[in-house]
Amino acid sequence: MPYGTVQADAGLTKPITTLTLRKMKEEGVKFATVALYDAPMAAMAQKCGVEVLLIGDSLGMTVLGYDSTIPVTMEQMIYHVEAVKRGNNKSLIMGDLPFMTYATPEQAMVNATRIMQAGAQMVKIEGGEWLAPTVQMLSDRGVPVCAHLGLTPQSVNKLGGFRVQGRSDAQAEQILADAKALDDAGADLLVLECVPSALAKRITESVSMPTIGIGAGTDTDAQVLVINDILGLTEQPPKFSKNFLIEAGDIPGAMRKYVNDVKTGVFPSKEHIFV
Repeated sequence: MPYGTVQADAGLTKPITTLTLRKMKEEGVKFATVALYDAPMAAMAQKCGVEVLLIGDSLGMTVLGYDSTIPVTMEQMIYHVEAVKRGNNKSLIMGDLPFMTYATPEQAMVNATRIMQAGAQMVKIEGGEWLAPTVQMLSDRGVPVCAHLGLTPQSVNKLGGFRVQGRSDAQAEQILADAKALDDAGADLLVLECVPSALAKRITESVSMPTIGIGAGTDTDAQVLVINDILGLTEQPPKFSKNFLIEAGDIPGAMRKYVNDVKTGVFPSKEHIFV
């Protein structure tokens, strides 16, 4: 069965790696990413064909009740990475480094070591070209890196809230330049959050690494949603999210529908993107 093909109740047949994802980008096959935090959901995601699991510092807001991701600690991230790893051995597992745990390349190396020893196979960090030396250092030492541009939640106080990024020409050019710099430094994936769809398309076409969109239109190589949004558990869901449980009727069905809708281009639709 080719990469990206989904059948009813067909789980992943072999482990997903960074090479798998690059091959999918080259072949134009979209992949699905879900942010989740525990072993049962991780096991279900594997059975439903989710290629990438993100243990995001979003857990601060979705699980722990904080009003932002900033209070999340390394200890909390490690706890949830370990749980997800126990439930899944085929999806690629990616863990966020939380706020101020990668301010220098050396600090990033120490904390990347901790989260990978807990079970992550890739680390995710937020920021632009200033992170290129950190990405280079991690990559040279065998640590896969997912970069994150656009709306970067750890910078919410600097950005003035949860706002779409890249609408002005200057902002768009800066985000594009950041993406190219991080790609050149050796990043393996790039999350684009809350940027205009046209900008996400330009970036996706300009970098060798696969891009994962969330509120970034239909032209990224993949999509990511938080499990709470997929299951309709968010009291005030963001524009880019969708409740798949309403249509599917049960939790496994909701996850399978999300995967299929991503791969077939049904999701995201016009109401979920920014222009």
